[in-house]
Amino acid sequence: MEAVLRNVACTVELLAVAAHSGVVSQWDEQTVSRAFHWATYCEHIYIRFHSNPVIRGVLEKQLQLTNHSLKEALPEYNEVSFLDLGRCQNLLLLWMLNNSALPISIMKMLFETRVSANNINSDYKDVRGLCSQLIQCRSACKVLHHLLGLPTVGAEAQVQGEMLMERLGFVLSQNGDSRWAEDFLSSVLQEFEGTAQHLCPVIAAALLTTTDSAAQTASQNFLLDWLQSQHGVLQHMCSALPSKLLADLAKKHQIFRDAFCKLLKKWASEMEYRINEGEWIHTAANSTVSFQKMTEHFLTLFEACPSIRTETEDELQALKLSDGDFDVRGLSVWGDLLLALSNEAHSSGFFI
Repeated sequence: MEAVLRNVACTVELLAVAAHSGVVSQWDEQTVSRAFHWATYCEHIYIRFHSNPVIRGVLEKQLQLTNHSLKEALPEYNEVSFLDLGRCQNLLLLWMLNNSALPISIMKMLFETRVSANNINSDYKDVRGLCSQLIQCRSACKVLHHLLGLPTVGAEAQVQGEMLMERLGFVLSQNGDSRWAEDFLSSVLQEFEGTAQHLCPVIAAALLTTTDSAAQTASQNFLLDWLQSQHGVLQHMCSALPSKLLADLAKKHQIFRDAFCKLLKKWASEMEYRINEGEWIHTAANSTVSFQKMTEHFLTLFEACPSIRTETEDELQALKLSDGDFDVRGLSVWGDLLLALSNEAHSSGFFI
């Protein structure tokens, strides 16, 4: 364990050098390759120990000590957290490119479009053309999504979603205790704290990833079960993501479909009619849900999953009846919702 702590500390110091030191002006291709080798090492450490509270605690303590000493030496230094270890290569590349002392020769090497067959020592990561490869991957991802008609979540979210599935699958395969996987997902949620708008497309991409094995299916099912227990995340997903993307999720996963439909009905029950504004308003604090958006979600859901149309319509009719079965606008949210669904369906050629 001492060797692991020493290696992690040295790699964090390496990141600080890459970001702030003029020493990088002396770096060559082999030096950069060794740097990425150790960044990859830290990512493996994160994957292996992020769900182990004891070892994670020891690593976090070491990071605190290393960050403190580096902050004293470099006031502009940005501290590295345990979660940052999981994206160490990205940090290294970003901070290195932002260092004005980085030699032009290294910049050219990273952006090469033709990779030489005579690579350096194969014990280290081949970084020649690394930036060009990243650009090509992002471009290919966008093109493929367009050609295949896949849901648009963005190239970055697609990559992060696939990584999320890979790491979740790894955690589930290492230990039969589901608490490890729950801790992992909680750490992901913590990493995206305050930026839920970025987390939602990542989760959507993960759930829409093609599954080629029982293990991958199990990972998606675990993520779905976890999502149901995280009401805030689920609600933000359903209010922030486009209706088409939510419908694709509902079409693929019955668990999500049931949760989505239940949430839509919950939103409707939380609305009140404002006479001055002449519309139904969601009463929850800081809500972005509108009556129009809710109607759109229902219609898209019915179109993607026709099997739930009749059952849901019957439930809405029963709720309208319990409100007094009024057909006057503003007296029953269920009556107005049924009317809006009918009008929108007829105008779009989709009949309910």
